[in-house]
Amino acid sequence: MSAEITVVDNPQAQQFQVVVDGHTAFAEYRLIRGAIMFTHTEVPEALGGRGIGSALIKAGLQAARDRELKVMPVCPFFAAWFGKHPEDRDLLHPSYKTALGL
Repeated sequence: MSAEITVVDNPQAQQFQVVVDGHTAFAEYRLIRGAIMFTHTEVPEALGGRGIGSALIKAGLQAARDRELKVMPVCPFFAAWFGKHPEDRDLLHPSYKTALGL
């Protein structure tokens, strides 16, 4: 098992992607004026437990920071991240801070 997880932004597919052992994990997004909406995250069962989901989130949040975008976490996996990681809450779109009770 490799400790190095490489996440690639595929703008054509509107996904951050990780390919491991022939399986693709992804976090889908939509760009909206001044924001990035994460709509769905999927990690194949064969890749579970390797930290790939967290790597997808971290890459997505770093891209949001780099592009000065607010995050709209429609995906429950992304939304749950903000409950556990207060250091990233500055990225939340204001309407989602209220919706998540943060």
